Amino acid sequence: MRQPKVFRVAVTVAGLAAGIVHAEEAEKGKPMSGVARGSFEVKVAPAAEEKFPDGTALGRYTLAKTIQGDIEGTSRGEMLNGGTPVEGSAGYVAIERVEGTLHGRRGSFLLQHLGKMTKAGGYLMEITVVPDSGTGELAGLSGRFEILFVEKRHDYRFEYTLEAPGSTVR
Repeated sequence: MRQPKVFRVAVTVAGLAAGIVHAEEAEKGKPMSGVARGSFEVKVAPAAEEKFPDGTALGRYTLAKTIQGDIEGTSRGEMLNGGTPVEGSAGYVAIERVEGTLHGRRGSFLLQHLGKMTKAGGYLMEITVVPDSGTGELAGLSGRFEILFVEKRHDYRFEYTLEAPGSTVR
């Protein structure tokens, strides 16, 4: 059923007013939270590797990502990993710098990775925003980035909070 024109105009004006109130609240020092989703392509290039007589190994890799979705941009990073003689057991750390837009806000930020894999097939991957690394319209950004492996594709889910300018992050 088609709504009367007055009703449609009222709903549109109310929606615009809600957006203005939300923007004013963010400016008054209230944080803005959100969830970003999308996918990325990553190129991993070996930079150095050292193997030891006991079967352990250390490796260093460069990372280059193209990110699509709610985050539009690129990232560059470095990864260090350590492997054991036990197949499937390893650990890694990485730092990457993401530059682009997050839900339309332009800037950059750093992501810190910590991961470990076990011979039983389990893994733990923690990827978080480095405190105070957000620049431009992403200053005050904090959050947790999750990589979702879907078939041969890398998807992501990024839960974040963006503190208002001048506010103190707890």
